[in-house]
Amino acid sequence: MSGEIFEQLMENQDGITEQSDQAHLEKGYTINAIQALEMFGCFRLAARIKDLKDSGMVIDKAMIANKEGKHYALYWEVI
Repeated sequence: MSGEIFEQLMENQDGITEQSDQAHLEKGYTINAIQALEMFGCFRLAARIKDLKDSGMVIDKAMIANKEGKHYALYWEVI
């Protein structure tokens, strides 16, 4: 992904940069909404993921059930 695209995506409503999310995913890590909030202060991970996908990053997700049966999305970059 080009640096110019990132510069355009840097500012957003959550006060987080897509660069943080992208760098985390590019390192091979997964991320979920709670991690995004705790690590980067991101309240709208799905919106950030959409922005990254729209800019050319290939990201997949799985719906995971926790011990209480609540479901959440887990995202990762497809290489």
